[in-house]
Amino acid sequence: MKLYYAPASPFVRKVMIALHEAKLRDRVELLQVAITPIAPGDDVPAHNPLGKIPCLVRPDGTPLYDSRVITRYLASLAPDAGLYPEGAALWDALTLEATADGIMEAAVLMTYESRIRPENMVYTPWLEAQWQKIDRALSVLEDRWMSHLNGPATLPVLAIGAALGYVDFRHPDRNWRATHPVLAAWEAETAKRPSLAATSPEG
Repeated sequence: MKLYYAPASPFVRKVMIALHEAKLRDRVELLQVAITPIAPGDDVPAHNPLGKIPCLVRPDGTPLYDSRVITRYLASLAPDAGLYPEGAALWDALTLEATADGIMEAAVLMTYESRIRPENMVYTPWLEAQWQKIDRALSVLEDRWMSHLNGPATLPVLAIGAALGYVDFRHPDRNWRATHPVLAAWEAETAKRPSLAATSPEG
């Protein structure tokens, strides 16, 4: 298999965490790309018409894209890895993963707004609206999801760790830890897990 990736992408990191947890890392060739929404290059769009990463090309040449599709595929290759729970618990897990992805998306949009758009065109209300999404999600994680986060380390749980790591990586000035101390303590411990330590965007 081949994975088109960029190490700073939180969505890529989520897939890399899944590869480590499922012990499938040695079955994937990493193809690093440098793309943006306005400059997707040629390689990624050849496999994903949306021009987004991660994009996994299976051995038969067919692509999978969207990190949630890829991680579910990896889970099917390693059913004993416990990436996702079974039965009714799956729905909470997928909702938790959607929350992680939403945090990642809002944080990535903030990054693009600041880094790609010309300075005189940066729209501060847009940036703040994206941050409010993140802040609301962090509050809900503390209020509702801590029992899940302190439970089995499924892929959706670890995806929250990846999402928080990206917020730290790209938006340290927001200091989310000061207003969400319970979640901050959880993240600090979870970041020590080998699959997260090995995929840190700062590593």
